[in-house]
Amino acid sequence: MADGPAINRLSTLIGSAAAVVGEGDLEALLRRLVSEARRATGAPYAALGVLGDHGVLSDFIYEGIDEDRARLIGHLPTGRGVLGTVIRENRTIVLEVIADHADSHGFPPNHPAMGTFLGVPVAVGERAFGNLYLTDKERGFSDDDVVMVEALSRIAGAAVHTARLQSRLRGLAVVEERQRIARDLHDSVIQDLFAVGLGLQGLAARLDDEKSGQLLDDAVDRLDQSVNTLRNYIFELKDAEQTTVPLGERLQELVSRMGSAYPTRVRLTVEQPGDRPGPHDEAILMLATEALSNALRHSMAGTVDVILSTTAGETCLEIRDDGIGFDRSRSHPGMGLANMRIRATVLGGHLSVRSEPGAGTIVMVRVPIP
Repeated sequence: MADGPAINRLSTLIGSAAAVVGEGDLEALLRRLVSEARRATGAPYAALGVLGDHGVLSDFIYEGIDEDRARLIGHLPTGRGVLGTVIRENRTIVLEVIADHADSHGFPPNHPAMGTFLGVPVAVGERAFGNLYLTDKERGFSDDDVVMVEALSRIAGAAVHTARLQSRLRGLAVVEERQRIARDLHDSVIQDLFAVGLGLQGLAARLDDEKSGQLLDDAVDRLDQSVNTLRNYIFELKDAEQTTVPLGERLQELVSRMGSAYPTRVRLTVEQPGDRPGPHDEAILMLATEALSNALRHSMAGTVDVILSTTAGETCLEIRDDGIGFDRSRSHPGMGLANMRIRATVLGGHLSVRSEPGAGTIVMVRVPIP
């Protein structure tokens, strides 16, 4: 079982991953991910390899082998053997003896002998473009080792993929390509970060230590922040032509995408739909994203309803769940309610929250139409 300090370090790494969306140091983050994977599992050897556009290693970061031994070994791994299988099949592989695997090609001269093996693809969605692997842990790798390393590899995948997309955007003037990259961020990176959050929440539910569970919940909150940062970045990529899509249709896309990542049923109702976009649609969509994320993550609801109505004078957004509710007299910083109220106020509107323990929660935003 992962200990409290390991979970606390994971929370910090998630914050670092969010920084890569801006101007963070990708190489430094990858080195920290390798170091954390080794420390969290207790494995003596850890490495992360990322393939470039032509299937050749563009990054290879390792720990546990000193520089003298590395020089004797000579060349870096080429993606053959079990390491290649992890990437090709895009799945986690755990072995008691690496040499027993059918794809094992053995080790080059001067390479230390290695027994147990845990390899996880560095991937975004169905596309794997690298691997994070650890070897030679005494008594093998546990299920909790797998959960931790898979979370770290997902962070690595999202960071590498985002950094590459940003690199391609620099100097890019073709609108269609910008829109395609925005869709890629939406459909691949954000969905994968949702999956990381779900995995971490599952690990938190299995922890006996309440403090460690809270640290993991905080880590998921930071992951949510990185998702919101990505969404802001995506909105900046949108072409003016895309703003011709009415708010109701954009909410439908949001509900479908976020609802698919959770077992909760999410329903959208649009009353008196507007046939043209409004000046506050982007901000209202961000409010809907935060409120829906809160309901899916915290409410333990069976059903969440998203209701949008428009009149001549205002737009009303309501997110209603049938979950466990909460005591409004107590602080709930992880839910970001203060931030949502500020967003609504900036629009000249108002946000209200109704909730009681055991009675679900209703979040309502009313925004005047200029």
